[in-house]
Amino acid sequence: MGREPREATAQERDANRDDPAGRDAEPVSDADETPDFAEGRYVYCIVTLEADGEADLDVGGIDDEPVSVVALDREDGDRDGDGNLTLAAVVHACDSLYDSADIAQVKRWLVRHQTVIDRASQQFGTPLPFQFDTIVRGDDDAVRGWLADQRTPLEAALADLASHAEYRIEVVETDPPDEEMLVERDDELASLAEEREGASEGRAFLLEKQFDQRIRDLRRDRRASIRESLRQSLESCTREVQVLERQPSVSLSSGSGRAGKPADGTRLCRLTVLARESEEETVGSVLDDVAEKPGLEVRFTGPWPPYSFAPTLGEEMDAAASGDRSTSTETKTSTETGDRQR
Repeated sequence: MGREPREATAQERDANRDDPAGRDAEPVSDADETPDFAEGRYVYCIVTLEADGEADLDVGGIDDEPVSVVALDREDGDRDGDGNLTLAAVVHACDSLYDSADIAQVKRWLVRHQTVIDRASQQFGTPLPFQFDTIVRGDDDAVRGWLADQRTPLEAALADLASHAEYRIEVVETDPPDEEMLVERDDELASLAEEREGASEGRAFLLEKQFDQRIRDLRRDRRASIRESLRQSLESCTREVQVLERQPSVSLSSGSGRAGKPADGTRLCRLTVLARESEEETVGSVLDDVAEKPGLEVRFTGPWPPYSFAPTLGEEMDAAASGDRSTSTETKTSTETGDRQR
């Protein structure tokens, strides 16, 4: 079963990418105060260039800054010794961090950050995406020096993620089982309901409390069961599965910066998986099985660059400075679009 090709939209994603700036590469510097620098390069992602590949990327960056692809010299960046491949960073020139109290402005920056990485992914293959506001101090030569210093871990990460993509999954309960249905399914609940009918006023009050608690327990257990069953099924057909917080912290959609509850139901669980794009149909079949259950809807978005699965490269990347933002953890999910629903 196929999926429609994904095209960038004005807001790029639905509420919680969960974000374009998620667990990508760790910020090179975590300064408590905003660092000062005269010249820098904002880093979107790292890619691998073919020897005869096009090194230009036709996309505007944050605030419409011109984006460039800074590559290692072939003798420095060739990882297989035959001159065919080299490392490159997708960047734009800057002289300050991107910081604003205006949440709408931050959203625009995050969406543009995501758009550039998406375009790089289309042109160069699976990139190593970086967190929003990761900046290397210095000019293009500083970027090349940093790439040369970090060549081994960067190459290893790119090789590990090659031909893989991230997919986001959200299960929403649009029509939850009502009390009558739960009573029919659960003996303990049925017993409480029956006893309550003939109880005295005081006893009936206590039984009502127990009844309500049992309802809450059953719904909680149902949510956990759906999440665990889905996780196990996905583990059998993908490389890695991560269970996300049910409630994303940030939305890049219009309106408030906080991501609220789905308008048409209750979010039961959110997961993200790392899989080969060739495995997408298998993942879809697993999700179809869940969506066939009464009252459930599955929202499946992707493929995205592997934000949630990009490794932490460590503090040895000391050529850069990065802003510490409370939104950075959830921006990945916050920028998902509703490509497909089941």
